[in-house]
Amino acid sequence: MKIVLINENSQASKNELVFNTLKRVVEPKGHTAYNIGMFGAEDQSLTYVQNGILAAVLLNSGAADFVITGCGTGSGAMLACNAFPGVNCGLIVDPSDAYMFAQINDGNCVSFPFAKGFGWGAELNLEYCFEQLFKGEKGQGYPAERREPEQRNKKILDQVKLATFKPLAESLKEIDRDLVKSALNRPSFISYFAENCNDAELKAVVEEILK
Repeated sequence: MKIVLINENSQASKNELVFNTLKRVVEPKGHTAYNIGMFGAEDQSLTYVQNGILAAVLLNSGAADFVITGCGTGSGAMLACNAFPGVNCGLIVDPSDAYMFAQINDGNCVSFPFAKGFGWGAELNLEYCFEQLFKGEKGQGYPAERREPEQRNKKILDQVKLATFKPLAESLKEIDRDLVKSALNRPSFISYFAENCNDAELKAVVEEILK
């Protein structure tokens, strides 16, 4: 699984800590972690809304299988990600959130509060969250006897989102072009996307926006 980290401007200083923790947990499980940034305060700024744009493009194009993001409280980034088709993002505060989101909701994106409550032992909480998030096969239900209705509800939600959202290639054309371009015009994103995108239509739209 390709797991991509994206963080926004207010929490750029934590990027290295979060990414190193992510790698330490997921790489022994056979997954690959990638870092889109921000890489620090001097890096090109990203807002949590732009994080949502990046997450949507990466997930809908097949360039990423899972996205880790966040902001000060985690709520803004979660809302931004869920504003797009093909993205099911949960707010993760502790390891039980991570485990139950993976097993009950079977989403493809999570948002962390990288400021609120991010104090002593924060790196340990992150590590434990990542362990539970990527523990075994997702979507197995919790508790076990709830597996069938939870899997059924996940499929229903996916169908609802298909009916209520336009395809991302269409949506990107209608969002403020400068906003989208400023999110996508990052060397770390451009190189990663070029190598991993599996959707020709979406790739063409991204390339046209970046002209």
